[in-house]
Amino acid sequence: MNNQEKLLIINDQIQEIINKAKTLENNYDDLISKVHPSYRESALNLTHYLAFRSFDIDELQDRLKNMGLPDLANTEGHVMRSLLAVKTIINHLSGNPVIEKQKDVISIKKSEKLLRKNSKQLFGYKSRKRQTRIMVTLPSSAAEDYNLVKRLIHLGMNSARINCAHDGPEIWAKMITNIDRANNALQKNCKVMMDLGGPKLRTGSLKPGPKVIHINPQRDKLGKITKPAKIWIAPPDIPPPDDSADAIIPVSELLIEKIKRGNIIRFTDSRNKKCKIIIEKKQAKGKWGVCNDSAYITTGTELILTKVKETGEEKNYVGELLPIEQFITLHTGDKLILHSDQRPGEPAQYDENGKLLQHAHVSCTLTGIFKYIKKGEPVFFDDGKIEGIIGKADEDALLINIIYARNTGSKLKADKGINLPDSDLNVSGLTEKDKKDLEFVAVNADTVNFSFVNDENDVQQLMDELSKYETSLGIILKIETKKGFKNLPRILLKAMQSFPIGVMIARGDLAIETGWKNFASIQEEILRICEAAHIPDVWATQVLDNLAKKGVPTRSEITDAAMSQRAECVMLNKGIYIEKAVKLLDKILRRMQRFQKKKETILPKLDDAEKLQISHDTFDIH
Repeated sequence: MNNQEKLLIINDQIQEIINKAKTLENNYDDLISKVHPSYRESALNLTHYLAFRSFDIDELQDRLKNMGLPDLANTEGHVMRSLLAVKTIINHLSGNPVIEKQKDVISIKKSEKLLRKNSKQLFGYKSRKRQTRIMVTLPSSAAEDYNLVKRLIHLGMNSARINCAHDGPEIWAKMITNIDRANNALQKNCKVMMDLGGPKLRTGSLKPGPKVIHINPQRDKLGKITKPAKIWIAPPDIPPPDDSADAIIPVSELLIEKIKRGNIIRFTDSRNKKCKIIIEKKQAKGKWGVCNDSAYITTGTELILTKVKETGEEKNYVGELLPIEQFITLHTGDKLILHSDQRPGEPAQYDENGKLLQHAHVSCTLTGIFKYIKKGEPVFFDDGKIEGIIGKADEDALLINIIYARNTGSKLKADKGINLPDSDLNVSGLTEKDKKDLEFVAVNADTVNFSFVNDENDVQQLMDELSKYETSLGIILKIETKKGFKNLPRILLKAMQSFPIGVMIARGDLAIETGWKNFASIQEEILRICEAAHIPDVWATQVLDNLAKKGVPTRSEITDAAMSQRAECVMLNKGIYIEKAVKLLDKILRRMQRFQKKKETILPKLDDAEKLQISHDTFDIH
């Protein structure tokens, strides 16, 4: 086959794609005609991209590469222009110098401009020298700690995320006040993003355990103390300012006023062991102490404060403790009953001879789903840590056969996620609580993050609810189910009736729902579909999570953070080292934008390459 024949085959294949794109334009004109004017060209390009991807184009790309022609990679944002450009080249190579043209075709430059504009409308201004925005989930302490909010914005937080599943309007309002105050002080424009909780499917409560605190300092293998336990001592209504407390002891306000730095609190624990806590510092309305003793403290334990100048000694008592958090330990081969009534769950019960009397059982938060679940369907608990198969299903209970757990047993606690990826649950993305929360969100936030979007009807429900308010609220659609991924194009075309919109790749639930082996490619497809629609996306779930919570990143986290630069925004979750995480992510994103632009690889100059050496010193970020 000569080159002219090869060119003719390529030309015919490209023309077939163009014809299909025009057909889809006509087929979905009713959806395209309803989108916001800002999205008109983007909606057309999305249909062109879907037409392009409806073909198996591997062979076409190989033919293009073998002829030295553009291989149509990275064409998501400007599909028709790229197809016409290749046809134009073929025309010239075939001796027919015709330039292929068509109205309403987006150029590469226009495509990039649209995505930048849409990102700016949704997320606000980007940081200096960084294209990708950073969204940070605020802890509850951000309501009282203005300096924390100010530091986060200074370090590079572009959007502050407030999760409506926690706290309430009073706390949210204080957070927003601190954001506005910090914006004014720093002359920044950090946006307020508020997450609607959505229909969370979680485990219900468990029977309470004993009311006891276990103080347990870290020890090495020889039993020597390597790190004392950190104790927060405060009145019952004063929580610790961060997550670093190993134990919390509630005491009276009178005792707190008398405790000074360097004082010692002595007590005898429930095993009659004499122990002590050394007070290190005051913070807010409580005190921090350290303890080198392993101890069990119960409600009413006598506390003796020494080194008090006035009396030399002061006695007080531990206040009412919360019951210790219980859990169910599950092994492969066990059975678990998931029931619809809300009685507290408990572990399996055995008689004195070890004979099983009752299977472990727990309730769930969405009782109306049982009628949609069938025998043989898979179920996952706690982000996939425990896997089961439905052995028996009725409208009152599910009997679940556990097919995967840790060898030593996996702990299932209250309020842990449940995923039923193959069950058609028919659950709406907007709950009654969400509708109530929208009263606050519509007035006070810049953007609403909409959870568990499964189809265009969910989007319509949100838009109908928002129509009750005078608001120009941005919308971010959280894609976290198999159904949501499948319906993404229709979801986008419906949401594009509003402006601005974005997509959050909720990678935790989505990975479980779609299967670990499928998730990498599914994540990739969401990025591509969003780029075709010029819709900005958020790379979310566990980005630098180990760093934010423990202060040290894992190697895989660094790679993940580097890959996140392909999105328009990256979300960090809360943690005691969140400032450190924001600082590192800012550096990674600024550095990586020298090497990639969306999916497109950039090849910056390698210093000393002609000397057979490689150096990246030029790209250091300070």
